[in-house]
Amino acid sequence: MAPFPYPLFSVSMRTMNFWFATNNEHKRKELQAILGGILIHIPRDRGLSFDPEETGTTFVENALIKARALYELVKEPVIADDSGLCVDALGGRPGIHSARYGEKEGKKLDSHERNQLLLAEMAGIQDRRAHFVCAMVLYFGRDRFYLVQETLEGELATEERGNGGFGYDPILYLPQYGKTVAELSEEEKNRISHRGKAGRILRQILEQV
Repeated sequence: MAPFPYPLFSVSMRTMNFWFATNNEHKRKELQAILGGILIHIPRDRGLSFDPEETGTTFVENALIKARALYELVKEPVIADDSGLCVDALGGRPGIHSARYGEKEGKKLDSHERNQLLLAEMAGIQDRRAHFVCAMVLYFGRDRFYLVQETLEGELATEERGNGGFGYDPILYLPQYGKTVAELSEEEKNRISHRGKAGRILRQILEQV
């Protein structure tokens, strides 16, 4: 599918406040580049405590939980996403638990530790198909919101490669590029990634609503 065009936003759209339901500065930076021109706030910009319990069973459910939680705090338009890595040979794990994968007794692993855990679990497994998923919500209120879900297909590498991106980017290998996601430039990643594709669809919706 051809990429959506990048139209300029109207003055009114540029002056609206949009919130992103995350405390992850990497995600904010990516979405800001994808949406181009819209100022995006995150909860800590206003000193807000934001850590909703993600009790959903799908990426969409968790994205909606985060969107609703932040909307109740700010009462302004909210963008929320839930994303993760799904490995075919592991039955889709880590999936919706990607950010908390390997957590024990409340102690979280850092990104490198999670990557190493996943690579160890996949040692000797030939089927290395995997993909990123991103469910993204544009939320204007309880009865008015828009949902989109996209993927980035690849395969699990055998070791971490690359210094770009974050999370599982160093271990998702893209055969068509001969690189992991972490080895792509920022522009390349935003053009093809799960979050980039979902964000551009939301960008088109924003132009129309």
